Amino acid sequence: MKRILLSLLAAALCGSVAARAADRKIVLVAGHPSHGPGEHEFNAGVQLLHQCLEHQPGITTTFYLNGWPKDPRAFDGADTLLFFMDGGAGHPIIQDDHLKIIGDLMKKGVGLACAHYAVEVPKDKGGPEFLDWIGGYYEDRWSTNPHWEADIQSLPKHPITRGVKPFKIRDEWYYNIRFRPEMKGITSILAARPDDETRQGKSSSPRGPYPHVVAASGREEVLAWAVERPDGGRGFGFTGAHFHKNWGNENFRKIVLNALLWTAHAEVPANGVECAVTEENLKKNLDPKGR
Repeated sequence: MKRILLSLLAAALCGSVAARAADRKIVLVAGHPSHGPGEHEFNAGVQLLHQCLEHQPGITTTFYLNGWPKDPRAFDGADTLLFFMDGGAGHPIIQDDHLKIIGDLMKKGVGLACAHYAVEVPKDKGGPEFLDWIGGYYEDRWSTNPHWEADIQSLPKHPITRGVKPFKIRDEWYYNIRFRPEMKGITSILAARPDDETRQGKSSSPRGPYPHVVAASGREEVLAWAVERPDGGRGFGFTGAHFHKNWGNENFRKIVLNALLWTAHAEVPANGVECAVTEENLKKNLDPKGR
């Protein structure tokens, strides 16, 4: 009898290990602190997302803080990657041989999601790759980054929008993104209409107005998008999350959580990824930043 019980226990353990091995693996990468308290809280943000996903059936998550992972095997077995960090000329993805590392993963069909500043890369280094990998990128002085309240009045039917309701929230929403010609293969996930005052770019960096942005008065702007690549991989761009407190908004948060599952080729639940976030949760893991 003892032998039978041990065999059953061993079989159960093996089954559990096999099930975990079959999980979709999501790797979350946070950047270094760069702004004041409550802004660009990359480290706290990815840990909050990890907390929301760690009990999601069929999903395994791991996270790396303060920049590009030092572990050379950090991306082994990944089904999707999220980069939430400062971008531009200092973007970790374009340093050293990192474009090749990510490019090799993309060829294998690994998903890629970039949030906020991480969607910005120089147009001559990273730009062509981002057009391929996630469908678009923030281009300096073509795109703009004012602080404004986006009113998301409707949502497309897509796995990423499951369980998400229209919402309104103030953030540093980027727009006039440099997309593939004719938005080929791209699905707009979040869109809103900036008012004319927002288009003046008084809070943008560099400061506006940009004539081409002002001239587009009344146009709806894409703030988050999804793409399916020919290699089988999926990409997602999300321009919000300047303000850490916005992760407390269920709809704002659910869009990103759903996107992480979708880019990992995991099934998104009918009501999206459910996760309760409290004020205490939001205060955890914040960067010192002179506090």
